[in-house]
Amino acid sequence: MPTEFISLTFPNASTELNPLPNPAIDPDYLTRYARNLDDYEYNYTLVPYDSSYFDPFTTGATIAAVTKNLKIIIALRPNTLYPTVAAKALATLDQLSRGRAVVHFIAGGSDVEQAREGDFLGKEERYARLEEYIKILKRAWESPEPFDWDGKYYQFKQFRNLVRPVNGTSIPVSVGGSSAEAYRIGGSLADIFGLWGEPLKETKEQIDRIYAEAEKAGRTDRPRIWVTFRPIVAETEELAWAKAHRTLDALKGNRADGKARVPAEAPPPQNVGSQRLLEIAKKGEVQDRALWYPTVTATNARGASTALVGSFQTIIDSLLDYVDLGAELISIRGYDNLNDAIDYGRYVLPRVREELKKRENGANGTH
Repeated sequence: MPTEFISLTFPNASTELNPLPNPAIDPDYLTRYARNLDDYEYNYTLVPYDSSYFDPFTTGATIAAVTKNLKIIIALRPNTLYPTVAAKALATLDQLSRGRAVVHFIAGGSDVEQAREGDFLGKEERYARLEEYIKILKRAWESPEPFDWDGKYYQFKQFRNLVRPVNGTSIPVSVGGSSAEAYRIGGSLADIFGLWGEPLKETKEQIDRIYAEAEKAGRTDRPRIWVTFRPIVAETEELAWAKAHRTLDALKGNRADGKARVPAEAPPPQNVGSQRLLEIAKKGEVQDRALWYPTVTATNARGASTALVGSFQTIIDSLLDYVDLGAELISIRGYDNLNDAIDYGRYVLPRVREELKKRENGANGTH
């Protein structure tokens, strides 16, 4: 399949550089942002989940209503919605969007965050529950026939799902993570596996582990690999690096002033993905072609925080390095949310696609 691009949904003008205090959804901003993604031919937008944040399903349905081609990835934590309800909700969104729904599962990387919504399972059990959850959804989407379920985490009798996915059988399932359990469950059950931006060597090691788990599960296919970056770009290297240092100063300043989502004295992160990023950051500020790690340490590796810094051509070349490793889905989002999305749409996405088209034509023997 061709390389595809993902953005993150932003429901208002608040950014990490200029955070607004407790902002509400701005319907006009959300519409403008989503339509820009659609116009610049992003393939997906991820609608995030947080215990204190907006509902992804309602937000996703709004995006679907104002766009034509953009696929909507709903982030979902299994503890927040019973699987039979989720199966119908996702299939409903799929029908409303004419087949554009995707689900990204978050097992839960923080005990504190999970407890805020009544989930007190340990990490291993959260992954075991996720595995059961995905199996229920796939069963509910595959057939409208009633079925029973008697699992460790879910039990029900004669559930019947008459809300069919548009393709009749499924909705793409994405899993993310950097732990052995994440690789096992994503490798065996997911259509897409999400990774944060790590150096090429470490990324390749993770991809190999995911593929090995797919093979071990007896799959004849493999999950598509999704890698996430925060590019800081400009016309020249010098301008890009000046922008990067301004960005870093703002991130540090906002955290010190208590305006960031991660408090200045926050404990080390509990999830393996963030721990890996912080460990890699100790090896040097710049790795590979343009991977920049100070944004990781400045935010305590909260979420996807690895930057790529450089001219448009440097960023294009860097992204192609990951495509060459096997990444078919590239998630890019910046720090000046809307303007960065437009810049990527103008100067990065088309040129990556153009280069891949040239390669394809070369491989096919056409000139």
